[in-house]
Amino acid sequence: MELIYLIIIVFLFLLASFDLWVGVSNDAVNFLNSAVGARVARYRTIMIVASLGVLAGALLSNGMMDIARHGIMNPSNFTFHEVMVILLAVMVTDVVILDMFNSLGLPTSTTVSMVFELLGGTFLMAMLKMAHGSELQIFDLMNTEKALTVIIAIFVSVAIAFVFGYIVQWVSRLIFTFKYKENLRYTVAIFGGIAVTALSYFVFAKGLGGAWFIDKSVVNFIDTHIQTLLIGVFVGSTVVMEILHLCKVNIFRFIILAGTFALAMAFAGNDLVNFIGVPLAGLSSFQDYMVHGGGANDSFMMESLQGSAKTPMLYLSIAAFIMIFSMVTSKKARNVIKTSVDLSRQDEGDEMFGTSRAARSIARLTQNYSENMERVIPQPVRRWIDGRFDNQGVALAPGVAFDEVRASVNLVLAALLIIIGTNLKLPLSTTYVTFMVAMSSSLADRAWGRESAVFRITGMLSVIGGWFVTAGVAFLGCMLVTLIMFYGGIAAMIVFMGLVVYLLIRSSKKFSDSEKGNKEDELFKLMMRSKDPEIVWDLLVKHVSRVQSDMTNFALEQYTRIFEGLSQRKISELRGSQNALRKEQEMLKKYRKKEILVMHRAPQELAMERNTWFHLGANSAQQYIYCLKRMLEPIKEHVDNNFNPLPQSYIEEFQPILNSIHQLMKQSAGFISTGRYNGYRDVMAEADRCKNDLSMLRRKHIDRMQQDRNSKNLQISIVYLNLIQETQELLSVMRHQLRATRKFIGAPGVSYSESE
Repeated sequence: MELIYLIIIVFLFLLASFDLWVGVSNDAVNFLNSAVGARVARYRTIMIVASLGVLAGALLSNGMMDIARHGIMNPSNFTFHEVMVILLAVMVTDVVILDMFNSLGLPTSTTVSMVFELLGGTFLMAMLKMAHGSELQIFDLMNTEKALTVIIAIFVSVAIAFVFGYIVQWVSRLIFTFKYKENLRYTVAIFGGIAVTALSYFVFAKGLGGAWFIDKSVVNFIDTHIQTLLIGVFVGSTVVMEILHLCKVNIFRFIILAGTFALAMAFAGNDLVNFIGVPLAGLSSFQDYMVHGGGANDSFMMESLQGSAKTPMLYLSIAAFIMIFSMVTSKKARNVIKTSVDLSRQDEGDEMFGTSRAARSIARLTQNYSENMERVIPQPVRRWIDGRFDNQGVALAPGVAFDEVRASVNLVLAALLIIIGTNLKLPLSTTYVTFMVAMSSSLADRAWGRESAVFRITGMLSVIGGWFVTAGVAFLGCMLVTLIMFYGGIAAMIVFMGLVVYLLIRSSKKFSDSEKGNKEDELFKLMMRSKDPEIVWDLLVKHVSRVQSDMTNFALEQYTRIFEGLSQRKISELRGSQNALRKEQEMLKKYRKKEILVMHRAPQELAMERNTWFHLGANSAQQYIYCLKRMLEPIKEHVDNNFNPLPQSYIEEFQPILNSIHQLMKQSAGFISTGRYNGYRDVMAEADRCKNDLSMLRRKHIDRMQQDRNSKNLQISIVYLNLIQETQELLSVMRHQLRATRKFIGAPGVSYSESE
């Protein structure tokens, strides 16, 4: 039995390593989004600064793992086996939840997931103990007061971060304006002094205050003289900032990088318990059981977990290097950062979230409130404020989502709120605070225009909702896993370990596949950044040509795949085609939304002249999908039910048409891709001839069906007839698409009055 528990401990540490990897992918957004969004330095430089912060935070951590040991449960009333069930259930649930959110690109809170998993597992185990005749009550088995404090802090942190983020950014923008580089003479030194003082307080209170190598007398001296020290730091840093400014040093860049270091250090020092606290609690339990348990796993009580334990430096060092390696190499980390940066960027662009009824209602109410406030504020004051927030003529550099003023506010304010929450004993989540500050600061900067507000509100509600869903899923999921493990015993625990390994491998593969299919659209970014309408138009033509030619090639690929699935009875090919069509349809919607957005930035005469052909081309791309779906559905049902195969004679008579369609669609894709339509009329004529051949084949097949009504091949004959009809429609779609794209891009020899 001891060997089984040893295997579980080893598995817990393996999961902890993966949890560190996944958790850093998620929480990296907390301290990287401001520096990445403002592009204050190269990505590599930002990563080096953040890595140093993570390393410092891990090594300065006091290593207290109380929340996993006795923060939620009272371990002295649980047996060794019960504690091991809870801890394994927590780790299994935690890794799956974090990986799921990362794959979706949504930030979530590792603190909340861990706490609610412990809460769910402990609550279920307490219910089971009481149901089996234990005289203990729920208050004897659970730390209910701590759990309630955490839940309240979640709501409080969201509201406080959003309100203070809005106010501080609004005041900062009022002082500096968007043309902040012209207004730095008398303000930047004071701003820098405040920022450095805040970050210094953050580092001293959060970092050095609990460091293992700092003498208690030093900590007491800092606590006693903190006010004097902060005044000295403010005066000294203000003078230094003024000198640096006179030497042409970018103060904002220094503040942002310093803030990145401080938040990274806080993350590593405080959130490390979320990743390795449970395995270390399991290891401590196992060591105590091996020394004092005497083999009585169902009766040995875990009183040893009531005490606090310091984490060995070896574990902290290993954890730090795993976090750094994950942060630097993980594609998922970049995906989560992209979500946070996209929702807070200054300009319009590809809104990655749709709209919702709640978002539309909030946007409408906010707009009405804003209009009412404008009536109250005197006209001169309103004009002055509008002038301070005027960003006309201020262009962000390529790849920059927002400027350095907002990035500085995001980092400094997030740091201050976290330290205030800690002093008030509120377990604020670094994820909640940093994300809500970023959202509110972008709102204060008027980055949420009428054309983008509803999308960004939807995105923010989706992310916030995801956080609270995390709590519910973590609680219920861990309850379920604990219940199964309790009654299933060691066998169930082993099955869950295998299930987790399978889920993680599958999730990793799915994310890799989605990365291949969703590469960042750099061409679209160029179109949105360019200020020259003529350049925008040229780029739009390239974008449309690429999308349409890719769609033609995709349609041909799926058409061939469907026919092979029918002729060779490959249900896997048909299912794969069904999934591919669904994904492509979603991509087409995104492309169309992007291109319509860009049309407003193109020369209006050209846009109005070619508007009809643009929409006809986009509709043709959608018609490819609909046509192939109509073709696929009866074929998939036929093959899936294992009905009679397609006769060889049908395959042979259809093969010449299949070859013709392959050649036609390849030529069509080539015309669209290159913009050269030299053989346009020949292709259109050949498409008409192919449609005539299909009409003749259709009549021939109908006659054949009428002559042999009682044949066992009636079902496959109907499927084959549908294939012929939809193939005709496919050719019609190709002709419409080719004509529309030719007229949209303005190919040589095109007359917009000609009738074809």
